[in-house]
Amino acid sequence: MRSSSMSIKPLAVFLFALMVLAQDRGLFAESAPSSPAPSASASASPGKTADSPSATPDSRTIIDGLSQGDLSNALDLLKNNYINPSALSDQELSRATLQGLLDRLAPGVSVFSQPPPNPEASPFLAEILDDRIGYLRLGSLVKGNLDQMDAALQNFNSKMLKSVVLDLRATSGSSDFDLAAEVIKRFSPKGKVLFTIKKTNAKQERIMTSNQDPSFQGLTVVLVDKDTAGAAEVVAAALRIFANAMIIGQNTPGQAVEFSDLSLPSGKILRVAVSEVVLPGNVSIFPNGVKPDEAVAMPAEMKREIFRLSQEKGVSQFVFETERLHMNEASLVAGTNPELDALQAAQRVKSTERPKPLPHDVVLQHAVDLITSIGIYETKSVQ
Repeated sequence: MRSSSMSIKPLAVFLFALMVLAQDRGLFAESAPSSPAPSASASASPGKTADSPSATPDSRTIIDGLSQGDLSNALDLLKNNYINPSALSDQELSRATLQGLLDRLAPGVSVFSQPPPNPEASPFLAEILDDRIGYLRLGSLVKGNLDQMDAALQNFNSKMLKSVVLDLRATSGSSDFDLAAEVIKRFSPKGKVLFTIKKTNAKQERIMTSNQDPSFQGLTVVLVDKDTAGAAEVVAAALRIFANAMIIGQNTPGQAVEFSDLSLPSGKILRVAVSEVVLPGNVSIFPNGVKPDEAVAMPAEMKREIFRLSQEKGVSQFVFETERLHMNEASLVAGTNPELDALQAAQRVKSTERPKPLPHDVVLQHAVDLITSIGIYETKSVQ
């Protein structure tokens, strides 16, 4: 490890200086002018500051375009001209170096005041939607949930279901890539290289392969969002490759890495990515995440409420609306109007006594609609 007394790299120093200047509304800061801008025909007078350009690239783009000579020269200019020299002390430059690296290397590097807690345990849930679609909410990536998923897939196969929705929106924070591989195997052909765990030392790389026949080979749709992190991202990306799965939801955070928590002298924690998962074709998930085939977002609070309620009442009620009564031949013969009766009954109930409308899982709804559309198309194709 290099000594902390070494001189600060020009790029890191320059990053900090830019941050300081941004705080003081200096270089690259784009703020609303306090007075009307001069006309385009006005020329700059000697001794006056030149007008700011009407549109400038962001500071990261400009910095990345600077040569080593530009960086060194910019650093010297800052030290000799900046209004607050104390902001360029060795300690401040060291802080800026770390802050700049955290910003540039995120989500691969982060710092915590104390060891972060483990993700809250999330239970497994399986259900059959509309008597035709298997629904699996994996929950926490643990052996017990994997065993329950195996039992659910066996049940789906016994009922000859042709489609499955794998919900990974409650699967976060795990870097157990061995269990991730086990999940992928349930949907992938035997004998495939699923992914590689790459480290800086090539001799320590691990290759994960499928050594069993898949448990399910029908249409698979995977649900993801910003909480689908780590090993769950690998599951989603791999199923897209090996099971032709469609992915619906939001872009994942891009944390398909193994982290090492390193203690600082003060007791704070520096978390560093020490290995990453790479899919066949040298496809990386870190740091950009998995992009869905269909982008659908919903409020996180609503999702958590649905997940909580569905553990007791099932998830179907958050997708399918209760069928309303309509006029039909029987009601005409009987001289009744079910629609009017239902409306009058609802009006007799005080607003305080009316049940709260159930939240709607729009992400799962899109998955159901997609599966329904594909089923209709396939039926017409056969005919």
